[in-house]
Amino acid sequence: MNEKIFECIVDHSDTGRRLDVYLTEKLAEWTEQAEVSRSYLQKLIKSQAVLVNDKPAKGNTRIAGGNLVRIHLPEAVEPDIEAEPIPLDIVYEDEYVLLVNKPKGMVVHPAAGHYSGTLVNALLYHCKGELSGINGVMRPGIVHRIDMNTTGLLIVCKTDSAHRYLAEQLSRHSITRRYRAVVHGIIKEDQMTIEGTIGRHPVDRKKMAVNVRNGKEAVTHVKVLERFPGLKGYSDGCTYVECQLETGRTHQIRVHMASIHYPLLGDTVYGRAKEVFRLEGQTLHASVFGFIHPKTKEYMEFEAPLPEYFQKLLLKLRANS
Repeated sequence: MNEKIFECIVDHSDTGRRLDVYLTEKLAEWTEQAEVSRSYLQKLIKSQAVLVNDKPAKGNTRIAGGNLVRIHLPEAVEPDIEAEPIPLDIVYEDEYVLLVNKPKGMVVHPAAGHYSGTLVNALLYHCKGELSGINGVMRPGIVHRIDMNTTGLLIVCKTDSAHRYLAEQLSRHSITRRYRAVVHGIIKEDQMTIEGTIGRHPVDRKKMAVNVRNGKEAVTHVKVLERFPGLKGYSDGCTYVECQLETGRTHQIRVHMASIHYPLLGDTVYGRAKEVFRLEGQTLHASVFGFIHPKTKEYMEFEAPLPEYFQKLLLKLRANS
């Protein structure tokens, strides 16, 4: 059976940590997955696929600086992803790239529990399979992602050379990405910048958190567009903001805004469990995307209008403030 082997020397700052907790983070990093379940890792440990200093380890093993940790990872069998005739709102398209205005509720690429109805399923049908293959069969053409309940602009690459060119721009933070959001509370400053590393939450593995071990640099610029004080049922009011990403970490805007006590409306993961507007997911829209075209080398910028649910929300807020 084919397998991949990952290994590392434990840093002294990780001395005393449980092996399963440590490897949950490392395995997500090695495999470039948003998260790796603890149960999956425990199965690997029980099958003696995890070694510490060349000896099979237990999940509750405490690691120490200088330990050699090795994991034998069975090669995943990826399912065939089918092309599906799902309508797409295409903002721009040529032979190298296309920009899609993604609707709320659509998952970007197939994963456990979502093997159909995704953006990738729709792209395979629309592009007749002509998509970059750098990110594998599960994520053809996908250079970056936005959350299932986030709407707005997302760029897709048709060729590997275009993919590499766009990925390089992302790594240099030279792509323009501006989002619209509504948050709980009244932000007093007209503009501000939020800085704080973002990484996997140490306890809740489905969440991200600021200033955690092995977090990555994250910078979000925030500009206030409108304030809605004195709302019925919301004594602290709401603020309509534009957020410009300097970096692109998982859940970055949601985590950063929650970290300064202004969580997004509708965000039950990082914000309030209940609110009066009955929203389905966070109020977040990727409104502007600007990039240098991989062929022409000219800067291009596109804007997607606010979705209907977002426009109706703003009308309600204006009427009730």
